[in-house]
Amino acid sequence: MELRKLAAVAALVLGLTGALTGVLGSSTPYVLSDAQGLGRLFDGIGGLSGGGATSRLLVNYPEPFRSQILDFLFTPGFGASLHILKVEIGGDAQSTDGTEPSHMHYENDENYFRGYEWWLMKEAKKRNPNITLMSLPWAFPGWVGHGKNWPYDFPDITAAYVVNWILGAKQYHDLDIQYVGIWNERNYDSNYIKLLRYTLDKSGLETVRIIASDNLWEPVVQSVLLDPELSRAVDVIGAHYPGTNSVKEALKTQKKLWASEDYSTFNDEVGGGCWARILNQNYVNGLITATISWNLVASYYEDLPFSRDGLMTAEEPWSGNYVVESPIWITAHTTQFTQPGWTYLQTVGHLAQGGSYVALTDGKGNLTVVIETMTHDHSVCIRPPLPPFNVTSQNATFQLEGSFASIKELQVWRSQFNFKTKKSSFFEKLPPQKLLNGLFTIKLAEDEVYTFTTIPTGQKGSYPAPPPSARFPKVYKDDFNVRTPPFSEAPNFADQTGVFEYYVNMSDPGPHVFTLRQVVTERPVTWVADADQTISVIGDHQWENLTVTCDVFMEHDETGGVFVAARVDKGGQSVRSARGVFFWVFADGTYKVTSDLAGQTVLAEGKSGTRAHGWHTLSLTVAGSYASGRLNGYPLWKNAVVLAPKNGWAAIGTHTFELAQFDNFAVVAEY
Repeated sequence: MELRKLAAVAALVLGLTGALTGVLGSSTPYVLSDAQGLGRLFDGIGGLSGGGATSRLLVNYPEPFRSQILDFLFTPGFGASLHILKVEIGGDAQSTDGTEPSHMHYENDENYFRGYEWWLMKEAKKRNPNITLMSLPWAFPGWVGHGKNWPYDFPDITAAYVVNWILGAKQYHDLDIQYVGIWNERNYDSNYIKLLRYTLDKSGLETVRIIASDNLWEPVVQSVLLDPELSRAVDVIGAHYPGTNSVKEALKTQKKLWASEDYSTFNDEVGGGCWARILNQNYVNGLITATISWNLVASYYEDLPFSRDGLMTAEEPWSGNYVVESPIWITAHTTQFTQPGWTYLQTVGHLAQGGSYVALTDGKGNLTVVIETMTHDHSVCIRPPLPPFNVTSQNATFQLEGSFASIKELQVWRSQFNFKTKKSSFFEKLPPQKLLNGLFTIKLAEDEVYTFTTIPTGQKGSYPAPPPSARFPKVYKDDFNVRTPPFSEAPNFADQTGVFEYYVNMSDPGPHVFTLRQVVTERPVTWVADADQTISVIGDHQWENLTVTCDVFMEHDETGGVFVAARVDKGGQSVRSARGVFFWVFADGTYKVTSDLAGQTVLAEGKSGTRAHGWHTLSLTVAGSYASGRLNGYPLWKNAVVLAPKNGWAAIGTHTFELAQFDNFAVVAEY
């Protein structure tokens, strides 16, 4: 009690205010109390699969490694213990690192087993039945826009399309989607949002909440404030990369405020520092009550855009290797000791010498305090720019008051980043912290994260080390002969425009019954500039000298065209400008060799005799500065000069958005 009086006197003498001002001296306690009421309800920490194809390689990991990765992400009290899983509603279009298939390629088509998001949600739910499921479209099939690159001219069609996905999740997978968004980082339409709310309600989905607009705070905040009907339709204001700040008008809406996409940073230790800082300061600075990482797990080819921007890395299903990166354990500092439905205390803030602290309670006597002291240069996120600030080592004293005054002991977990020695330690259990009259003092170094909690559980989960990292096999074959495939897409193919799916070719009694088919037949309502051709890449981006062979089948008379390619240098949002060596054949009986996907730079061309509705075998060999091609086993062209690029993936694809089939794909590469 004397300590408390002394602290109070010191505060008066120094003329200091409360902890929220962030200017307390180290000798003055930071008060943690519920005596004056509580702060906002905590809604959780999550990861985003999609936007797009960020979990593409995860699905074909062999067991037990695939299940281990999922445990590190979702199993409560083991690793990241995520509270929220957000997924893309696939729209058949490029949405950052690839395309994700739609449940309705065409207006008269419905299939709720395409892609891997259904599987991922079920795996998450299996591990944590209480996980919150969210969904958001990045793009839409072309028929939704009636040929225009815009989803709002026929809002009833768009709303029905989205609601069908939510209904399918329940009907076919027993998944309850709790939140749905509008259109990722693109314009919203107030009338569409109201119609979506109406369509959800009339479909028996009254409990599904709408989040808007997955972009900036403005202008959606103003729209909500000015339009009572829109306000009734929108439950959450979701902003992307808010830099830990909200805006006054957002607070005026009295809605939940979420960082519905954040982080997006290379997952080295600076990435871990970024994540530690924003998980605390999103609430301290912005009263943001949920933060969702793009992306959940970096499970896409590393040479695609935003490589390794996930909470962990799993990009080698062929080897089984994966890496549990620092963001997993930074997440655990909060997620293993809180749950959605807990409440922040009002007494949160900045530390006097830099850093921040938050405190949460379950309202039943439990308390969790998370402290971070990340320095500026060790916590820079990919966006927005981070203004300068200073953090230095300090002693911090915390005073528990209100219903927490009688707590005698707190469990302690610590992460220490060490950027000098590179010998960091993450999520280490320390001896319990004893409290005297509700007080405890901690010596905080730079670049640390601490959790002090009444929750006695908590575990740094582990498995035996996965297999060592290895390059993609230099000899690779796939005949697509899978009678009942577990997923709609063949392993390791990463669609960059269009969608390539397993297909049963009932019209072919011969060797091509089971094939891979490109199925998108009109340009989608895109999110970025998809190519005008379809393309799926595979393999090792470092490949230089290789032979790619594939059987191809064009389904469009006269206008059909397909290709095999090597040294493809780009994918993702840059796919339109992809270069490489592309060997095309066309249904009009011609062939062409180009150094670009767009087909503008021609290296060779001539007659091929190829036609639609018949199988042809293409073989492309690239060695050094020369390329040659064979058709049906016979040389068709040779010694085309290839100056650039020097390396890249293998690929298959089509000349336009058209139906075409591929079979007996093979690569032989040199390292």
